[in-house]
Amino acid sequence: MAFELPKLSYAYDALEPHIDARTMEIHHSKHHNGYTNNLNNAIAGTDLEGKSIEDILTGLDLNNGAVRNNGGGFYNHSLFWNVMNPEGKGRLSGELKDAIEAAYGDFEGFKDAFSKAAATRFGSGWAWLCVHKGGKVEICSTANQDNPLMPGITCGGTPILALDVWEHAYYLNYQNRRPDYINAFFNVINWNYVEKLYAENK
Repeated sequence: MAFELPKLSYAYDALEPHIDARTMEIHHSKHHNGYTNNLNNAIAGTDLEGKSIEDILTGLDLNNGAVRNNGGGFYNHSLFWNVMNPEGKGRLSGELKDAIEAAYGDFEGFKDAFSKAAATRFGSGWAWLCVHKGGKVEICSTANQDNPLMPGITCGGTPILALDVWEHAYYLNYQNRRPDYINAFFNVINWNYVEKLYAENK
């Protein structure tokens, strides 16, 4: 069963003014679609065909560049779209709030640490909030389309929040002002979905 480009649960312009419609359209229909097609081509006829994306990434041979880059690109973007929604839907609460405060003191401490991970990632990559078994959370970042599911990559654990800091994710609207884009991201986080992932994976 070939991987398919996920449909968004909101319109391309739904995250404005924080993330503009043109960026969303190009990012989803061109970039993510490209990773999806290239991943299908990379696994066609191999023992990876028919596996879930999570199984592919957790058992990945990191020397397999085509699957590493395109499998990562497919998974990372699929999570990215789901951890955002139009402004005002969902607030950080419950066990996830407790875990974040245990690790980072308070929400502002978490925001500062996550923003720093995203801002200081040199070149292209991602910032993550991951949950470990037992419920502890950890922030990290990865280069290119790598992610914490891949063996030996950064903090491990299961990603529950992702921020794309490749230039194509923000350059039309923010140009070189990556910190402004990172700050805007906090206005569109779908905390209900992030909490759901936390509960399923802690």
